[in-house]
Amino acid sequence: MRTATSIRRAALAAALLLCLGAAQATDSKSMAKSMSDAQMIASAMRAAPADVGRHATIMAMDAQGKMRTLRQGTNGFTCIPDAPATPGNDPMCADKAAMGWVNAWLTHATPPSGKVGLMYMLEGGTDASNTDPYATQPKGEHWIKTGPHVMVVGADPAFYDQYPKQANPDTGAPYVMWAGTPYQHLMAPIR
Repeated sequence: MRTATSIRRAALAAALLLCLGAAQATDSKSMAKSMSDAQMIASAMRAAPADVGRHATIMAMDAQGKMRTLRQGTNGFTCIPDAPATPGNDPMCADKAAMGWVNAWLTHATPPSGKVGLMYMLEGGTDASNTDPYATQPKGEHWIKTGPHVMVVGADPAFYDQYPKQANPDTGAPYVMWAGTPYQHLMAPIR
């Protein structure tokens, strides 16, 4: 069973994943002021199917940059609201295994083996790089923009070998983000 500290750490990792590209553009105080708790809960719930979001734990970053629980859930998913400073609407919702993967990414650790996780981003998402897990700004002329999608993390490397791994992917079809790194994952558009 996860401790409250490990849940907070994993939620912080998820929030930082969403905010990474925006960290230099906006500080946490202005991000926290941009949405009320009710708006953050509504944003976070839109990341996943209605029944998942309705029963998920909702967490957000406070003005001091610490994660706080807005609502305790019952289904093992944790949802994070949109990061207002990123160039798109990108709330996310992740299961327990995916939160462990995100924590590994944040701490530069090896992701847990044998724990495949699922993340929902039904509002879409934006990333600074499709090849560098730690890029904070795009090196090219654009952010990687993917419409509504799910992510499969923590799978065996052979699973990812079935999908395209280009630096500039067709984001309308499944592709691998951060290929060849311990943090590679499948981006699977759903619309």
